[in-house]
Amino acid sequence: MARLAGICDDGELPLEDDTRRAAEGWLVHLAHERGAADNTLCAYERDLRQLLTWLRGELGHAARLGDLVALDPRRLRAFMASRRRAGVSSRSLARTLSALRAFFRWLEADGIARNRALLQVAMPRVPHGIPKPLTVEKAAAATGVAGDTGLEWTVARDCAVLLLLYGSGLRISEALGLSRREAPLDGRDVLRIAGKGAKERLVPVLPVTQRAIARYIDLCPYPLPFDGALFVGVKGGRLNPRAVQLCMERMRTELGLPDTATPHALRHSFATHLLAAGADLRQIQELLGHASLSTTQVYTEVDRAHLLAVYDKTHPRAR
Repeated sequence: MARLAGICDDGELPLEDDTRRAAEGWLVHLAHERGAADNTLCAYERDLRQLLTWLRGELGHAARLGDLVALDPRRLRAFMASRRRAGVSSRSLARTLSALRAFFRWLEADGIARNRALLQVAMPRVPHGIPKPLTVEKAAAATGVAGDTGLEWTVARDCAVLLLLYGSGLRISEALGLSRREAPLDGRDVLRIAGKGAKERLVPVLPVTQRAIARYIDLCPYPLPFDGALFVGVKGGRLNPRAVQLCMERMRTELGLPDTATPHALRHSFATHLLAAGADLRQIQELLGHASLSTTQVYTEVDRAHLLAVYDKTHPRAR
């Protein structure tokens, strides 16, 4: 689980006891009751930390709960403006505002403090974007080569990981979070995945993925205890997501992949290619573990954009 030390034990940002307890209590609530992922905890901790750091500079002392209760829309907008001047994107600002709203909702729900000034601060406009999947051919090439450099066992490992992303639509954190006990080998063609918010789903595993995982296990020079990590790095510890990202970066040059070719793009490709082949949107929602269908509906825009691009390129009267 993500550590709470950033807020609770930072010598550069001393907090009054009441604010410290509130910050710690909120993060514990997110982790244990809401099932927030480590990345979410770290991001929300950072967002709250930035507000408290800014308030310290404004007030000349560590923020107390009373200072948080007294925050008005004008001061909150000044904080957001300072983040904008620091070069923070609209998307990150929107997440910061969402995190702070969640914190103040929790304070009110627990009877600790009440301040609804954040509701009067408008959410930054975030440019509407759509996922950028790979073509079927590029996705197949990426999961078939997996960066043909380095040790044979690491190549086999990277191939297995990428096949889980493209073949089963896993997030990179979900794939790297698998234990050896959960390895989908021959005879086990379904994985039970605990995704965001501890939401469980069942995902199918292709035979080619099963074979790739079996090959990696056979070649791996390190013991893989049943309760330990399935995918390990060159020193035997749990594989870091950065290693998979670097693998995709190498393949951009080797295979001529676009700059948008990332590990997460393989998950986008999984959903987009299923939709193009006629899969039901609700089924794709279940496979991806989206809480809301509206999140999954973005893939219909991808398919529409692809059709229009093909039309513009091939129709004799399109130009």
